Amino acid sequence: MKAALSAMPVKTDRKDARGIAQMVRMGWYRPVHCKTLAAQEIRALLTARKQLQAKLLDLELCLRGILRGFGLKLGVVTRSGFEARVRELIDGHPMLEQVAGPMLQARGALRTQCNVLHKQMLAAARQGTVCHRLMTVPGVGPQVALTFKSAVSDPARFTRSKAVGAHFGLTPKKHQSGGTDVTGSITRAGDAMVRTALYEAANVMLSHATRFSVLKRWAVDVARRRGLRRAKVALARKLATVLHRIWVDGTTFRWSKEATMAA
Repeated sequence: MKAALSAMPVKTDRKDARGIAQMVRMGWYRPVHCKTLAAQEIRALLTARKQLQAKLLDLELCLRGILRGFGLKLGVVTRSGFEARVRELIDGHPMLEQVAGPMLQARGALRTQCNVLHKQMLAAARQGTVCHRLMTVPGVGPQVALTFKSAVSDPARFTRSKAVGAHFGLTPKKHQSGGTDVTGSITRAGDAMVRTALYEAANVMLSHATRFSVLKRWAVDVARRRGLRRAKVALARKLATVLHRIWVDGTTFRWSKEATMAA
C-alpha cells in the first residue's frame, strides 16, 4: 500500500482514502479470517504453556551456568531429579546456597503451574472428536492437534487441502524474471507456532515412529534424494494436507494404500 500511494505527487488524507479504496476494489487485498472465540481460547492456553516451559528451561540453564563457573557440573539429570542434584552439588557452599535456593523455589513454582496448564491442554484435546481423529496420525499428539485445530479454526475456508501447507509458510519461495528462475527456501508465512508443531510431528514420524506407513515411506524416499532436513519440511507440508483432509472427511489416518483405495 505504501509503494502504491507513494506514486501520488500530492499526498493528503482524502487522496490516501481514495487510493486505499482503489486498491481494495482492484482485488489486491482479501478479507482476513477471524478465528472463533473457542479457537482463541485454545491458542491462549497453548501460548501460556509454551511461555512457562521457556521460562522453566531458562532457569535450569541459568543454574547450570552458575554452577559451572565453580567447577560443578550437573550432567544428565531428569526433571524430577534436577533439584536434588543441585542441592547435592551446592552442599557446603553458603553463597551458592543463598543464590540457588530462591531460583529452585521459583523453578518449583513454575513447574507446578506448567503441569496445571499441561493437564488443561490434555483435557481440551479429549473434548470432541476432531482431535481424536487428528491424533491417529503418527507423530501427532495433543499439542500438535490442538495447535492445528485452533489455527485453522474453520476447515471450510480452504477450498483445497493442499493450500493449508502454503498458508502456514511450508512451500518454497519462487523468483522468476526473464531468464532467472530461482526456487528458494520455504516462505515462512503465516502462523509460526503451527509451522513448528508440524515440523516436530514430521521429525517424530521419521525418527521415532517404528510402524511404517505410506506417508513415512514417501518421506524416506525424499530423504534419500534431497536430505533429511528437506524431507522433514516436505513431510510437515504433507501432514498439513492430511490433517485437513481428515478433519473435513471425518475419517482417520490410513496406514496403507489398500486402506486408502478401499475408502
